[in-house]
Amino acid sequence: MLEDTIIAISTPLGYGGLGVVRLSGKEALPIAKNIFKAKKKSARIPIKRPVLGNLFDPDSQEAFEEAYLTYFPAPATYTTEDVVEISCHGSPVVLEEAVRLGVQAGARLANPGEFTLRAFMGGRIDIVQAEAINDLIRATSTKQARISFRQMEGSLSRKLQTLRQQIIHLLSQIEASLEFPDEGLRLSPKKIAKTLQRSLEMVTPLIKSYDLGKSLAEGLTLAITGKTNVGKSTLFNSLLQKDRAITTPHPGTTRDYLREPFRLGDALFTLVDMAGLEKSSHPIEQEGIKRGKQLAAQADGILLVLDSSRKETPADLNRIRKYQGHKTMILLNKMDLPHKIDKYKIAAAAGNLPKLEISALRGQNIPQLKKMIHSLFIQDEEKDEEIILHLRQKLLLEHIQKALYQGKHVLEQGFSEEIIAEEIRKTLPLIGQLTGEIQADDILEDIFSRFCIGK
Repeated sequence: MLEDTIIAISTPLGYGGLGVVRLSGKEALPIAKNIFKAKKKSARIPIKRPVLGNLFDPDSQEAFEEAYLTYFPAPATYTTEDVVEISCHGSPVVLEEAVRLGVQAGARLANPGEFTLRAFMGGRIDIVQAEAINDLIRATSTKQARISFRQMEGSLSRKLQTLRQQIIHLLSQIEASLEFPDEGLRLSPKKIAKTLQRSLEMVTPLIKSYDLGKSLAEGLTLAITGKTNVGKSTLFNSLLQKDRAITTPHPGTTRDYLREPFRLGDALFTLVDMAGLEKSSHPIEQEGIKRGKQLAAQADGILLVLDSSRKETPADLNRIRKYQGHKTMILLNKMDLPHKIDKYKIAAAAGNLPKLEISALRGQNIPQLKKMIHSLFIQDEEKDEEIILHLRQKLLLEHIQKALYQGKHVLEQGFSEEIIAEEIRKTLPLIGQLTGEIQADDILEDIFSRFCIGK
């Protein structure tokens, strides 16, 4: 795959003042010379210095654009290969013609993310840095951009490398004590436990950071649920600050569900307004209720709305208990009306779940609700703290955490050092998968397929 030369437009499609066509591979410069003529005749193209010239069709020998060509020789390039960048006016027609002629001259159209894939294959970056490059391109906030930039520069990779070295050092000490029992190299259980704890203290905060990372990168889903006519759609509109959902005094207005992006500071949420949870004879509403329940089960968080102007029912209390295992907020809506709900019963059923009285219609306590949502669902970023943005990273870190805990467990149970070392050793291939040292073609394909062509 890396023997051929690839070409692609590296700037966004559309009209603009500037467009860039990029080539990478052994034949990048010879292919570029086939479609580019410098205005000043020279024996060779200079290195890393733009050369003014014209793009032309080799068949007709007709120029069709003025452009700059810059040549970057391997290995000190983005891809670690020879790279040529042709900068011209940002006309889609001109850029596409340059690519067509480049392909005609021997290049191949690049696949999504293939330039970055070559940087990874060339050893210039690891998988974590590659993911960060794509995250930076697609950043939805300056906060996410800063996190992605740090990781692109290698901050998270260095932390993972430190973890790996720490575990390797521990394993080498354990194995040395097993290999040379008479040399006084035996490690005390206390020292092994201390090293495992130190490793856990590196892994656990990364796992916990995922909620914040997900909220920055792709958004957390918040499902607004409850019985019909408790004010779910009114709350939906109030949080969005626009009349997105139709609201009426009549029950069952929302028969399907509505989804809208909702931002709190730098955090991005997807707010879902669902049909009421009571049984219905209408087939459309039945399907809406079914879909709503599925969404609620999959959501990152639940806003459970109760009508404080109506007496609670056993179903209300059961529903509160049902959501105990989720990140759930209990909202007593319609605080502007006389109270009939028993707040003590609600509090008893809710346990430690956060509760708030609001009036979605009047906007009462909505600012406090937004603060509570941020506090419950978003962990505040500490200075220099690493934030992971990908589920792939979180799942691998959870497996690493599990292996470290298992190592501590067998240590505390008094198992032999061989068994302890075997549990700890399970972390190394997992760290390798995180950074890409252990490669799997399907994982690489999934990661780089999300990139744009030209990057």
